[in-house]
Amino acid sequence: MKTVICLLLLAVMGIACSSEPAITTEMLDGGTLFDPSIYKPENYLVSKAIPNPTPDQAKKPVIIACHGYSATTFEWDEFRAWANGRTDLYLSQVLLGGHGRSYDDFKKSTWHDWQAAIMEEYDQLAKAGYTNISLLGSSTSGALLLQLVSSGYFANRLTPRTILLVDPIVIPSDKSLSLVGLVGPMLGYFETQQSVSEDKVFFHFRPQETLQQLQNVLTIVRKDLEKGITLPTGCSMKVYKSKKDSSADPVSAVLIYQGTKTSDGSPVAVELIDSELHVYTRLNLRDQVTAKDRQNQTATFTDIVRRVLR
Repeated sequence: MKTVICLLLLAVMGIACSSEPAITTEMLDGGTLFDPSIYKPENYLVSKAIPNPTPDQAKKPVIIACHGYSATTFEWDEFRAWANGRTDLYLSQVLLGGHGRSYDDFKKSTWHDWQAAIMEEYDQLAKAGYTNISLLGSSTSGALLLQLVSSGYFANRLTPRTILLVDPIVIPSDKSLSLVGLVGPMLGYFETQQSVSEDKVFFHFRPQETLQQLQNVLTIVRKDLEKGITLPTGCSMKVYKSKKDSSADPVSAVLIYQGTKTSDGSPVAVELIDSELHVYTRLNLRDQVTAKDRQNQTATFTDIVRRVLR
């Protein structure tokens, strides 16, 4: 019976499934490969690099960049490289809880754990005296950031300057995610189709427990958007969304636009990007990258910085 279900899901979801992952030493969690921010947090987190800022440093804009489900800090490495040499802002690349480590850690983590890493860096920066903090999230981090706002997390905290979402997921493109709660426990792990190079920075196998957590947080955010989410006073938001996306249905941007308002009732900004890539700002290790893809990436990076600095 399990084999039949697995074959059915393979046909529907386009991925393989197995009860135990075959992890090699060349993969993330291969015994030697883990996210580098674990070893050198000061290279990724402003709270670790400059824990006691001067008054001038504390005023400088800080962008907290958060990656997506099953990814690592690698997802924003190109933004860091693009901004290298800038002295007018700081960048914190947060590793979501449970990610970038072992499959056991990942499997045991909840979406609250994923989100907690964002909250920790935000609170550490605010506690240190930084006064200009913005949040940048890709894919699942978009949902995590929306839930932070709707939960009232910022009610008694420093208000973020702006929240910027790249290909946020609210509605999955693959509608079979809703089946994970039913058949996931019988299958264990789902195997993704990605390159050997990507195996070093993205989990090759996805534990069914984490897919259920993903489904849970997306359901919560959809309900929050139906009720309406209001940004904190003085906070703006922009959504950058690929027109074609194999992971995050473009209708996600529509739901965010309809369900999120600024404190004065104004709509949030949404820009549809002429792209077929999910998290189109990450181009390294992809099989095919066009000149248009590079233009999209540069234009978005430029706009992100412009919005943070204005």
